[in-house]
Amino acid sequence: MRIEVRSEKCVGCQLCLDSCPYTAIVMKEDKAFINEYCQFCRACINVCPEGAIIEIAEEGDKVKPADISDYKGVWVFAEQRHGFIASVAFELLGVGRKLADARKTTLSAVLFGSSEAEAKELIKWGADKIYFCGDTIFKDFNDEPCSELLSRLITEHKPEIVLAGATPIGRSFIPRVAAKLRTGLTADCTSLEIDSETGNLLQVRPAFGGNIMATILCPNNRPQIATVRPRVMKRGEYIQDRTGEIVNVESGNPVCRTKVIETVTEESSCKINLQDAEIIVSGGRGLGDAKGFKMLEELAGLLGGTLGSSRAAVDEGWIAYSHQVGQTGKTVCPKIYIACGISGAVQHIVGMSSSDIIIAINKNPEAPIFSVATYGIVGDLYEVVPMMIKKLKESKA
Repeated sequence: MRIEVRSEKCVGCQLCLDSCPYTAIVMKEDKAFINEYCQFCRACINVCPEGAIIEIAEEGDKVKPADISDYKGVWVFAEQRHGFIASVAFELLGVGRKLADARKTTLSAVLFGSSEAEAKELIKWGADKIYFCGDTIFKDFNDEPCSELLSRLITEHKPEIVLAGATPIGRSFIPRVAAKLRTGLTADCTSLEIDSETGNLLQVRPAFGGNIMATILCPNNRPQIATVRPRVMKRGEYIQDRTGEIVNVESGNPVCRTKVIETVTEESSCKINLQDAEIIVSGGRGLGDAKGFKMLEELAGLLGGTLGSSRAAVDEGWIAYSHQVGQTGKTVCPKIYIACGISGAVQHIVGMSSSDIIIAINKNPEAPIFSVATYGIVGDLYEVVPMMIKKLKESKA
């Protein structure tokens, strides 16, 4: 597919130049010309008063719609690190179980490079079947063998829905899988549901910097692939004596042109991993300066929690990025989330709205944070937080 300007119709009005968000249109001899920066957004076609800009289909552009009736089942890619299943896999099994029940089908998990003992844990968390490959080539994550084997399994078994975590691993190789299968991919989903009328997967994710929530469908191709943000879905029920089937899969000597030499763990200033914390005390622009975080750190320490922040506080340089919660930071799901001086922009709420209990402290009663708060305190945080600290110290004494 390409966009082309018919020079015989172009009058050089330059309206298309202003419409192009990619600066892909230039003027040559008073005629518009589309260069290699074109992203096929088609905005220029609509603004051209002469109809000089057209869309031209090329050989191979048209893809025959897939026969989606053959695709059944929900699959979850269970990523592992150092042989142990990542927590996001259990969250995916929770939402995957709901989707499978809604479609009256089975829930399967795909596990590469771990052990059968770990595969059995996936069954206890809700999977009916496990496609397991213990080949050592998958011990350390590598895009090529993972995408090749997963694509082959999907082609053979035809699942209707495939889910993976929106982690560095999922974001790295799942797009390769979608490209190999010529199907759609929705990244960074925060909600997944089944359309009761069509049976399509409704994939909800933030768009335009988190200012709107978009619902995306893939009605004509299968599988429907989505990556899901960690900590936004609840884990399913763990049943100790639950049984299921483990299918051993051969790797088939996949292509691997790169090799992992070493894995380096990033050092963080957080005493507790933000995404694993059960209690988080977060501060925003309402703190006024960096000194406010000393007070919040004391509160977090008394509660056995850790510090979080909004993007505004990080941008001001009051706290390190490793503490940032939100769309451009970490997505968290603690038991208690205390938001101090945070107005509640959509970008921040996306990262913490699934917390069990949200306590908001803000002197503005109209602050958006109160719309998602379990408990709201309207007041000056420099009066409220010291009172909380005092009471906690008294109770500990």
